[in-house]
Amino acid sequence: MADKRDFYEVLGIHKGASDDEIKKAYRKMAMKYHPDRNPDNKEAEEKFKEVNEAYEVLSDPQKKDMYDRFGHAGVDPNAGGFGGGGFGGFGGMGGFEDIFDMFGGAFGGGRRRRNGPQKGRDLQKTVTLDFTEAIFGCTKEIELNKNVRCKTCNGEGTAPGTSKSTCSQCGGSGQVSQVSNTPFGRFQNVTTCPKCQGTGYTIDTPCPDCGGAGSTRKSVKIKVDIPAGVDTDSIITLRGQGEPGVNGGPEGDLYIICNVRPHSTYKRKGNNLYLDMPISYDQAVLGDKLKVPGFGESYSYTIPAGTQSGSEFRLRGKGVADPRTGRKGDLYVKVFVEIPTKLSSKEKKAIKTMAAAMSEESLPKKEAFGKLKF
Repeated sequence: MADKRDFYEVLGIHKGASDDEIKKAYRKMAMKYHPDRNPDNKEAEEKFKEVNEAYEVLSDPQKKDMYDRFGHAGVDPNAGGFGGGGFGGFGGMGGFEDIFDMFGGAFGGGRRRRNGPQKGRDLQKTVTLDFTEAIFGCTKEIELNKNVRCKTCNGEGTAPGTSKSTCSQCGGSGQVSQVSNTPFGRFQNVTTCPKCQGTGYTIDTPCPDCGGAGSTRKSVKIKVDIPAGVDTDSIITLRGQGEPGVNGGPEGDLYIICNVRPHSTYKRKGNNLYLDMPISYDQAVLGDKLKVPGFGESYSYTIPAGTQSGSEFRLRGKGVADPRTGRKGDLYVKVFVEIPTKLSSKEKKAIKTMAAAMSEESLPKKEAFGKLKF
């Protein structure tokens, strides 16, 4: 974990940033390094993965708290540190192998061997959802091109009936060493074996289907269960749905990034919903029992007499369910009075009669306007 950058640094924000600041920073960085904008750019691809990893932790209150307290060790179950349930592995120090790496493998040490199990490459896919799909949850089928384990050789890379050979140059270690004399003494420099590229083996008869790679490129379809309450930039992690591991390593992960289409009537902020609702002049003056449209149901709310245009009321627990806790937000309804634009002579006369009959006490207070100078 020593080579991991600070997650706040990755997103370009300060520690203690709000949820909105974290989300805005993520959108900016994800757009900057998105693979569609940087085709065949490996560095941008790695940056994009780094940004997704940072957002996955900092957008989750529990993971964020662990990260703020213990750093990377607090959120890495394989770290052997706080996040792994123990204090081994030197946590944030990165282990002695990283110290040896700085000296190119001197002191008889060496870089980490490449012939050990390695996790497969992580992937990401954006899924666009309708507003209602995001609120209630749904199942989506996605299609993506990725490397899959070769069925002919089961990922070994060798032709059926054959096997790998131990590398003759490094003897299977994946490393070769060279001793050099320096003014400070005699040092052993360990480097990756050039013949087997650090794998420790060679393939004499490659698999005819994958050419020795152990994997083939295919278009696959995967069903994704979208939980209720996701929003734009929500990330769903599918463990083991990435690309195959190397040397018996686990498969990588697939990150599903949600993009929610806006609704024509409702607005959403967090887990709360907002609705602008028209009411008639007589409803505002006399009060009325309103029927508020919801998703799949409707709600009743009684507005008092004399309700002013722009008044807002809240329906508790009628918002969106939090995908982590299941707790629902609220529905805020703002009413505005619709003023008639076309009146008959009879309607005009009725309004004039009503206005003449109204007392000063029933009209809005005008003291504030009396202080204005024109």
